[in-house]
Amino acid sequence: MATTNDVSNGMTEPCEECETDTLHEVSVQLVTEGGEGENARYSREPYRVRECQRCGNRESQRMNNA
Repeated sequence: MATTNDVSNGMTEPCEECETDTLHEVSVQLVTEGGEGENARYSREPYRVRECQRCGNRESQRMNNA
C-alpha cells in the first residue's frame, strides 16, 4: 500500500528492484487497446503508471478490468 512521505511530500511504495519502500512518481495514462481502425479512439483504458525515483523501474497496471 502507498503511504505519504512527509519529508519529500511524495508517495512511497514497495519497489521490486530496490527490494524496499522507495519514493515513486505515480500517474494515470490512457492507453488505446483496440488496435487500428475507426473505433480505436473509443477503446482507451486507464493505466496506473509508477516509476521508482531511486532505480527508475517503471510499472503499469490496468485500472479498469471490465
